[in-house]
Amino acid sequence: MSAEIVEMSRLAQHEQVAARLRTLLVEGRIAPGAKLNERELCEQLHISSRTPLREAIKLLAAEGLVDLLPNRGAVAVQLSEDDVRHLFELLAELEGLSGALAAERMLDAEIAELRALHYEMMACHARRDLSGYYRLNAQIHSAINAAAGNPVLAQTYARLNARVQSLRFRTNQDEAKWARALAEHQQMVEALGARDGQGLRAILVAHVLAKRDTVLALMRAGEIYPTKKTRKG
Repeated sequence: MSAEIVEMSRLAQHEQVAARLRTLLVEGRIAPGAKLNERELCEQLHISSRTPLREAIKLLAAEGLVDLLPNRGAVAVQLSEDDVRHLFELLAELEGLSGALAAERMLDAEIAELRALHYEMMACHARRDLSGYYRLNAQIHSAINAAAGNPVLAQTYARLNARVQSLRFRTNQDEAKWARALAEHQQMVEALGARDGQGLRAILVAHVLAKRDTVLALMRAGEIYPTKKTRKG
């Protein structure tokens, strides 16, 4: 077997492990703040070597889903209320800017593909398939961000958004808020189809800030996780 084939096999396993571990983190099956136990994860993910797991953890740390802490190792990211406010405020502006630029730059074929993703997402909502819904939801937001055609914007957005993915997932577990989010996505598709950049910007900013408010309410109610003490000043 050539070195190239061995490397491709190793890389494929590392990426597969990262994808499966990412799902566990986003869907909260690994609790925020929990230490990532390598032995338990190897058993859970059915992998015989810790090497691809360690590489996957490094990747997810770079993405922002995992924090590497001195004397504790890798832990699932856990945010304070201040962290949530600051991250969502910035993400709202980044998504709004992405929307305004995408409305100008997105190709008709790309808009059609995004509309198809939206219909698939509606079907997931009808089936109450939250995991599938969130996967498609994230694809739609990423597609709008990518269509903005600004790599610096895309990189900044991806890095910050990774840290709140598990929190965004939790916001749709309330039926009324889930229905509201779906309606907002319908408005996004319509604004994008109309090439209404400023309208899409406003919808996306309001959408993300509503997510922020839901997350903060869940944190204060103790339904996500106990918050860290906020800093004074």
